[in-house]
Amino acid sequence: MTLTTPFGNYQYEIYLAGLGGVLPQLPMRFDELERRAEAALSPSLVSYIAGGAGDEFTQRINTSAFEQWGLVPRMLRPTAERDLSVELFGMALPSPLLMSPVGIVGLAAQDGHGDIATARAAAITGIPMIASTLSVDPLEAVAAEMGDTPGLFQLYTPTDRDVAASLVNRAEAAGYKAIVVTVDAWIPGWRPRDLSTSNFPQLRGHCLANYFTDPAFLALLDKTPVDDLSAAVAKWAQLFGNMLTWDDLPWLRSLTDLPMIVKGIGNGEDARRVKDAGFDGIFCSNHGGRQANGGRSAIDTLPEVVEAADGLPVLFDSGIRSGADIVKALALGATAVGIGRPYVYGLALAGAEGIVHVLRSLLAETDLIMAVDGYPTLADLQPNALRRNLFAGTHYTPNA
Repeated sequence: MTLTTPFGNYQYEIYLAGLGGVLPQLPMRFDELERRAEAALSPSLVSYIAGGAGDEFTQRINTSAFEQWGLVPRMLRPTAERDLSVELFGMALPSPLLMSPVGIVGLAAQDGHGDIATARAAAITGIPMIASTLSVDPLEAVAAEMGDTPGLFQLYTPTDRDVAASLVNRAEAAGYKAIVVTVDAWIPGWRPRDLSTSNFPQLRGHCLANYFTDPAFLALLDKTPVDDLSAAVAKWAQLFGNMLTWDDLPWLRSLTDLPMIVKGIGNGEDARRVKDAGFDGIFCSNHGGRQANGGRSAIDTLPEVVEAADGLPVLFDSGIRSGADIVKALALGATAVGIGRPYVYGLALAGAEGIVHVLRSLLAETDLIMAVDGYPTLADLQPNALRRNLFAGTHYTPNA
């Protein structure tokens, strides 16, 4: 099943239900969504999901930087019908929205199988899931729940090349349509919230199903993970965190004929080099502010990445909290926009149903902004649709 009606019609469903005395059980605002989800999660999961690097300045500026941009309203345009569809790596998608990979999403569900719930939400909405290497359930089981919705597989490249090749081959065999290689998380960032509770879920054996079911990884063990969990986790710790360099890109590119995207790019020079190395897409992201504090906001880096990509698809995430944010990222050149924390919070509250609510809410706002402000198609959202806001709030100063 894929949502086929105008996305903005979700508001009418809510209003009509209200006529019968049925009020929304899930939050309509992000701040309430975050508050209620954090109350439903364990303190260790809250620290991992909500926390960022250092004093979390980069995480905060990722969201507040959107305030520097304002969409120019253009009235009296024919926007009764909107087209949010996009072609991406041969996939015909109903919208430009994606679910970014979140390595702890499996634990955020009440039944402990959040990867499966996310895949089911993808099947319901038609919004692709980028499945993380760090998963509670094996990548094959996750792919089986996606229905007709295409999925992408995110690769944390292990230091053992045979294990890396095995993970990619499994993803291809399972039907994933592209590989997203994350390059900004080969080592954990300095995360005070997690450090204060000594919280590193993978070192406790969580979210390692893709390794513990991988033949190349299992061949490196004397005993199975079931027989010796501590030894298996220790072996994983040795393999995780390949500090990739430009010299590794030809080998990575050779692993599959699937489209391959490099995630974690935050400047034009790196974007040009990724394109020159023969990759199919660039993912502009700073890992949601979780890896390195003190940097620029992701949305500030997007225009130069798009310019350097010179027509190559540019995916974007880090800081998206609303439909307005999605519209602005698209206007600045993003081909598709990923969300992370918002859908994880929806998952924490109501499983797949909670994710679907968050996705539909974001798409409804996106659709309605385009309708009201005179932008019937994604092609109409160009950089000239945005202007700088003179007063963007007290917590963010453009170009300061």
